[in-house]
Amino acid sequence: MTTTVVGAGLAHSFAESRPFDYEADLNGYQQMLHNPAYLLDGLPFSLTLLAILLAHEMGHYLAARYYRVDASLPFFIPAPTLIGTLGAFIRIRSAILSRRVLFDIGIGGPLAGFVALLLPMAAGVSMSKIVPGIGTQGDLLFGTPLVLRLFEWMIFPHTPIVNIYLHPVARAAWVGLLATALNLLPIGQLDGGHILYSFVGERTRILSRFFVAALAGLGAVQLFTSEYRVGYMWLLWALVLLLVGMRHPTIIDPAKLSPTRRWLGLAALIIFLLTFTLAPIRTAGASEPSATTERHGAKTSPNQERVSQATQRGRGLLWRL
Repeated sequence: MTTTVVGAGLAHSFAESRPFDYEADLNGYQQMLHNPAYLLDGLPFSLTLLAILLAHEMGHYLAARYYRVDASLPFFIPAPTLIGTLGAFIRIRSAILSRRVLFDIGIGGPLAGFVALLLPMAAGVSMSKIVPGIGTQGDLLFGTPLVLRLFEWMIFPHTPIVNIYLHPVARAAWVGLLATALNLLPIGQLDGGHILYSFVGERTRILSRFFVAALAGLGAVQLFTSEYRVGYMWLLWALVLLLVGMRHPTIIDPAKLSPTRRWLGLAALIIFLLTFTLAPIRTAGASEPSATTERHGAKTSPNQERVSQATQRGRGLLWRL
């Protein structure tokens, strides 16, 4: 329900070519009480996002079931957040006794989730449109991971990032990219921490602290030296990981991973680099120029007249991916 409300806000903002305003669209919770049909516009975003999160968790679950590890089915956590959820998880209820099993369960989620989001991302970007300067408007600005930029380049060649307005389906895929990148951080009980432990064992405890410190350092640098106040996100994430995410169960298994799993570990690293961005969500700094969109009844500018043509061109290129 919460993801559908957020999706409806995204859909209405997209239709009006205005930046998404989370606070303004909070009235969606009131609108759905008076007009339940309001939620229908949010289904493309919510169903896409939930499918991606489900694919990620089922990757873990199926790997656990294959090795007869007791695991729960996925749980989703609804919340009135910027994306309408706090994610999903499964609960492992029995011990994992080998590095091989730990690796396969740990990497199953990111691989499944990444594969699952590629088609929605391609379709969503193809349904996106060009709105000059949209990427610099609004109180919240969104980063562009490398893999998303590759899709944008293929579908909207020679178009600056700030002029591409992502369709809600593409925005759901963007959330999937963010979730994949965060889970692949090589820290503690995150998926990346499990993968790292499979390779280096108990040294993961020291390396996890190093990576948490690096994450906090990145947040501090961005918070105090950048015009974008994004550092609080990484500082908060580093604090949460330090408090509850550092512990990793000990696995006594001297066996090394097979060459195939080592290649899969490299694939996980590549996926992390493709999905990670230094500033996924940031607030506009004081020096950010104010940009306002034209309201209903305003004259159409030459740039706006080209939006429909550019969008149609982008849709045509999808079939050549």
